[in-house]
Amino acid sequence: MSILDGWWVEGHIEGVTGWSIGENEALNNKSSNHSKDASHLYDKLEQEVIPLFYRDRSRFIDIMRHAIALNGSFFNTQRMLQQYVLNAYFR
Repeated sequence: MSILDGWWVEGHIEGVTGWSIGENEALNNKSSNHSKDASHLYDKLEQEVIPLFYRDRSRFIDIMRHAIALNGSFFNTQRMLQQYVLNAYFR
């Protein structure tokens, strides 16, 4: 299980819109272990991201397109401000 932070909790679909990094245990641990975080990042790059980039370029490009299409269309300033105004002033 990986850590998802901020809007990534809502926008993340593993292997479709990108990749998560880390372990769920860090959510309960207030002190950050940077060497462990770096290890998880390098493992994800070595085992999933880089092999996909070199072995299946079209699938890698699909993930980048999905990230832009799904997340870019929803997680933007215009939507955020509209949602804020509607929720803050019209409720």
